[in-house]
Amino acid sequence: MKNLFYLPFGWGLLLFFTFHFSLYSLPSRAQCPTENTAFKAGERLTYDLYFNWKFIWVKCGAAYYTIKAAQYKGQAALRNDLLFTSNKRCDAVFTMRDTLISYITPQLVPLYFRKGSLEGKHYTVDEVWYTYPGGKSHVRQKFLNRHGELSEHHHESNDCNYDMLSILSLARSFNPKNYKIGQRIHFPMATGKKVEEQTLVYRGKKDWKANDKKTYHCLIFSLLDYEEKDKDKELLRFYVTDDSRHMPVRIDFYLRFGTAKAYLAKSN
Repeated sequence: MKNLFYLPFGWGLLLFFTFHFSLYSLPSRAQCPTENTAFKAGERLTYDLYFNWKFIWVKCGAAYYTIKAAQYKGQAALRNDLLFTSNKRCDAVFTMRDTLISYITPQLVPLYFRKGSLEGKHYTVDEVWYTYPGGKSHVRQKFLNRHGELSEHHHESNDCNYDMLSILSLARSFNPKNYKIGQRIHFPMATGKKVEEQTLVYRGKKDWKANDKKTYHCLIFSLLDYEEKDKDKELLRFYVTDDSRHMPVRIDFYLRFGTAKAYLAKSN
């Protein structure tokens, strides 16, 4: 987890989206169908990305999130796509082209996840396949590193397992009425290399005006460093709408080399 934050946005923004999973424990069963009450095929969200350079905020790119009706190995599915792209100004310092794809069932059960990432001069690929034989969750993972070396990993459990995008899809249907300020939340996530625990903290509520000129009543969360969570090192602070849609509208990144932000610019 720690190494993710050498990067300006890519994995960080994905962790921002995973907030929804926060205060709920996964059921103790391998396949976890859930009624979708928050979104439908055709949703599109656009974000402006900014970086703080010597006290000046500079727009450095955009992120695009879409949900479409699809088929996966002959069965009905929803396809989630998330694209991060730096602009020409940012490309002169650090190029980023991250493309993420997730297939889930209409009942929000994960089927497949892929992240192809060009960051700087390096290209990596993370892939995750989900199957459910014998009532268990089998998570097969592959990771292609920047040197072209491929590693494979397998995780089996009786519990639900998710990646960043499928967690987003699942938890947007949860009801956050029982949130308590300071409450810590733990959840598992497949990264392409392993399934690991992440930690979030709920900070409270606040109104905030996004780049689409609309003001949203928001829930605020912090993501702690996975390797230093006992020290409360904050990596991200993010804002999501306090309504049935639970739409992500803002994120603040606390990076090793400065601060970055992502603001919602357009939604449908």
